[in-house]
Amino acid sequence: MILSGDRLADVPVDSRGCNGRNLVEDAAGWDFLMLLPQFGIFAQGTAAHRFLEFRVDSTIGSDQVASAFASLREPAVTAGGVNLVIGFAPALWRKLAPAHAPVSLHEFRDVVGADGRKAPATQYDAWLWISGATDDVVFEHARAATAHLGGVASVSAEQACFAQRDSRDLTGFIDGTANPAILDAGVAALVPPGEVGEGGSHVLVMRWEHKLDQFDALTVTEQEAVFGRTKVDSIELDSARKPPTAHIARVELRGDGGQEVPIYRRSVPYGSTDVHGLYFVAFSADSGRFDTMLARMFGANGDGLYDRLTDFSRPVSGSFYFAPALSLLAELAGSF
Repeated sequence: MILSGDRLADVPVDSRGCNGRNLVEDAAGWDFLMLLPQFGIFAQGTAAHRFLEFRVDSTIGSDQVASAFASLREPAVTAGGVNLVIGFAPALWRKLAPAHAPVSLHEFRDVVGADGRKAPATQYDAWLWISGATDDVVFEHARAATAHLGGVASVSAEQACFAQRDSRDLTGFIDGTANPAILDAGVAALVPPGEVGEGGSHVLVMRWEHKLDQFDALTVTEQEAVFGRTKVDSIELDSARKPPTAHIARVELRGDGGQEVPIYRRSVPYGSTDVHGLYFVAFSADSGRFDTMLARMFGANGDGLYDRLTDFSRPVSGSFYFAPALSLLAELAGSF
């Protein structure tokens, strides 16, 4: 299936998992050619997750790097009911496919607010997200993937994550309430047809460490003021009760006409009893949305405000990646 406008359209897929460019029709009735996206971006209902970030050996040629990553989708690596999403750092993607690199694509840079509040950059070269029904299956496929890539890249960071109750963060609040419906998610997450990088997605990856003892010491009313939503049923607070520093007040973006500009969040919790938090993952059609959101969160946009949630959780990593269209990955592997 390919995500098209606000509905899913069935299209034939070849043995590699793609069929190049396909004619589809959007909800408005006009036709366009679009590259197949990576389906794992939108896959729902998975309980086990593992994220891996890689350094690519700079002495290895582009042909070997492209072939190694693109062939991760062959059955020997992805069989067994797992989803796989592949992302490349801006510099690496420009090296592998310069004609398909959006102009706005850039490395993650430190975000520092007026009071020193900071989101550190820990940019790596490539990123994998493997998700599935159980930890053992996901772990097995993560091992297979790293072994497959061993000749061109090495793991620099790895995080196992899990689904928490009804999509709740460890704070007890539902994560991703503002996400667009699945049939609308492609509009938020994918580069539009006709633009450079079409069918691909800009990815923001950050690992946040929570200070749960401090957060849990707040009353429920105080916690709700931090988020801007009710804790039990995730209803947005009215303007009289929602502070301007509430989390959703700082991360919800508006266009010039006042319309909401969405991103598509796929974050999941992780942790041990002493170190725990949220592995934040978001996909966007435009990387500028991430820049604006982060500046607003950390008080770097000049309005004197910041996201109150950063008093109770801090990012310890930050990277930007580009998840190219699935069919482009296969074409890239065969072009060298």
